[in-house]
Amino acid sequence: MSHDAATRQSETLTMYADYVCPFCYLGEASLERYRSERDEPLDVEWHPFDLRAGKRGPDGEIDTDADDGKDEDYYAQARENVERLQAEYDVEMSLTLATDVDSKPAQQAALFVRERYPEQFEEFHEAVFDALWQDERDIGDSDVLADLADGLDISTDELREAVEDPEREADLEARFADAQQVGVTGVPTFAYDGHAARGAVPPEHLRRLVEG
Repeated sequence: MSHDAATRQSETLTMYADYVCPFCYLGEASLERYRSERDEPLDVEWHPFDLRAGKRGPDGEIDTDADDGKDEDYYAQARENVERLQAEYDVEMSLTLATDVDSKPAQQAALFVRERYPEQFEEFHEAVFDALWQDERDIGDSDVLADLADGLDISTDELREAVEDPEREADLEARFADAQQVGVTGVPTFAYDGHAARGAVPPEHLRRLVEG
């Protein structure tokens, strides 16, 4: 696993996810249901993933005209699967897909919050997901991210600086590469003790992954 995983205790589940992935939002709901059913707490560590990697140009910006192999049939099937899982997990979502949103600023902001404001990280992480999938806000916009931070007593000036920091962007890119190097090809991917489950799997699948 990655350098992060090497120091992680066995009672930590890693979730590779990208905020713009609807199945990651649904996977979070399944994970929370599983955690609520456990007798013992389970730590979860989010690891960023770039779902838009196949559409990025040399400058790192999303090229909407780039061919990433996903056609209309793919998106139609994705919408159908999202709607099915919404009903199965009883999750309200205003969107089913968010193809035009770039989550890199949000992921960079989240890593900053986890480092500097660890006690607020989980709330911020959930707020970013909800902002996109419940409120249809552009989480690639630093003003939106600052607004979410302000509501959690996180310095908005520090957060804006973190989003614009090239060193933090390089660290984020390294984490994207790290995910690919350990074999993560899609999200959500849940990893635990050398085993993995991919997709917005139901709570019982997560129980089998963790409890064997």
